[in-house]
Amino acid sequence: MKAELKPGIEHQFTFRVSESKTVAALYPEATEFQVMPVVLATGFMVGLFEWTCIQALGPYLDGPAEQTVGTHINVSHVAATPVGFEVRVHVKLVEVDRRRLVFTIDAHDDAGLISQGTHERFIIDKAKFDANLKRKCESHGH
Repeated sequence: MKAELKPGIEHQFTFRVSESKTVAALYPEATEFQVMPVVLATGFMVGLFEWTCIQALGPYLDGPAEQTVGTHINVSHVAATPVGFEVRVHVKLVEVDRRRLVFTIDAHDDAGLISQGTHERFIIDKAKFDANLKRKCESHGH
């Protein structure tokens, strides 16, 4: 983690919604999802928020050995976004507590606000994380 990693860092990212990011695509095996409206799935929206935060942090981490993982998400999803619309995500780092990072998020599509809230990430050492994951899998027969 570089010394410049401090609250106030902001980043914006724009993504055009395709059929592959709709509710039906989230879990293709879920028949219940197949009859849902053809709009951006909340699960994919959350992934878009994580992606934007990861992009914001890129210049401030010693990657790929140092990375972040999502540990908490608290966002609204107040409006549906149809296929073809662009989603503009804005994130701002508002808290740095050692390895814990907190972002505010807001997202708009072509018609207005679709989401806002907070997202927490934690800085990890990838080698240590992978070693712990391997031990977990081995201890449970996987």
